[in-house]
Amino acid sequence: METEHMEERDHPPEERDERDEREEVVLDLRGRDLIIVPPAALWSLDDAALCAALFGPSEAAAARALLVRDRRARMLRARPIDFAALKAALAAACPYPVRIAFDEAPRLPAALTPAVAPRPYQEEALLAWRAAGYRGVVVLPTGGGKTIVGALAIADLALHTLVVVPTIDLLHQWRAALASALGIAAEAIGVYGGGARELRPITIVTYESAQLHPELPRRVGLLIFDECHHLPAPSYRQIAEGGFTPCRLGLSATPERADQEHLALDFLIGPEVYRRAPRELAAGRYLAAYDERRVPIALSDDERACYDAARAAYRDYVARHRLAIASPADFQRKILWAAARDPEARAAMLAWREARSLALNAPAKLALLEEIFARHRDERVLVFSEYNALVDDVSRRFCIPQITHKTPAEERRAILDRFRAGQYTKLVTGRVLNEGVDIPDCGVAVIVSGTATRREYIQRLGRVLRPKETRAILYELVTEDTTEERVAERRKGQVS
Repeated sequence: METEHMEERDHPPEERDERDEREEVVLDLRGRDLIIVPPAALWSLDDAALCAALFGPSEAAAARALLVRDRRARMLRARPIDFAALKAALAAACPYPVRIAFDEAPRLPAALTPAVAPRPYQEEALLAWRAAGYRGVVVLPTGGGKTIVGALAIADLALHTLVVVPTIDLLHQWRAALASALGIAAEAIGVYGGGARELRPITIVTYESAQLHPELPRRVGLLIFDECHHLPAPSYRQIAEGGFTPCRLGLSATPERADQEHLALDFLIGPEVYRRAPRELAAGRYLAAYDERRVPIALSDDERACYDAARAAYRDYVARHRLAIASPADFQRKILWAAARDPEARAAMLAWREARSLALNAPAKLALLEEIFARHRDERVLVFSEYNALVDDVSRRFCIPQITHKTPAEERRAILDRFRAGQYTKLVTGRVLNEGVDIPDCGVAVIVSGTATRREYIQRLGRVLRPKETRAILYELVTEDTTEERVAERRKGQVS
């Protein structure tokens, strides 16, 4: 009590009021969090009253849902991604001055002017993104120049920028492409990942490194997410949540995810603001004109008997247990997870796997592939298979190089360089070349087997769409009267 009386004698009421009015609300970054430091006079209030005093009665509940009270440090903590919303709420209702203790919009050292003439649809994409408040996802097919849209965004805002990419290969591809598009030296662009730790006003980082170094997204005014369909993964979404800037651009040929988590992109980046399909750009001659040819394959009598038996065993289990399998998540939860503890579920899973292998790896596909190779003898042909075992079979049978996830990086680069130079005209691969790797232009792709996902199909189609005088061709080999045929039917019409 004596201390309180001393404070009153030292500070008359009129002086104390002026001091309280000068108190401010401070927003800063600490650790992984955004922090709000309220005036000391408010700290004794309970949570509801404190939020009402800062954000006003109408917004108090919404703000409180975003905040955690740190009683030891006398501050409120929030995710950096909520900075813009909390700042706006404070600006609308807070009776105290609000100070931002970090640079919200760190400027580039110098203005940049694009060194390339953008295509009309790339300019349209930039305008749509700008109209959406510099937030949102742009969807363009492989070969449509998504990197140019990124360069236009960087030049438009002139803010420190972090570009997040899924692979080491894309680190260097983006660096070279941005340097060319912006007319600057490649050394002026930092790369972070694969052993490199170069921070520059414009830096390119892998998703993996950005997730491991949460401070990186908090140093920039613009976040660009390439192949942004990766972002909703539980570990990667922390990258977006850890950045304070509302200026975000997502780029993808296929943002949709089978698990529906692409819906989270609206919050993590922003809404879809622009989309163009492969056929639209092919019609404008920005991509190669192309044909899609589905070629039916028949099982032999013995293969058919084995397939039907395996399917029957799987379907019997599903029917007896009254399971509804409507999505990959359903299959994983009700079949795969159950197989770990239930022998019947394991038998059903193995039967499903056998039937799928028979359909996707039908031996007749190899004979047809031989015909396609003969038909396109002097052209570069890229072959995709769902199973690496079939990749091995194709490589051995036709004496052509293969690339899978097991192929060492140096060997992969050597194979692609020789494919680009024409020393190899045929190449077989699994999923590893679907995205994130600069594939030499070729006019023919063959899907020997694939998944039901629209993304994978568009990615593989994109490998033949670079502009050329001749029409590109995508062959899809599909085993008749099997689940593979039904998968292809469901996917039909999704790419236009």
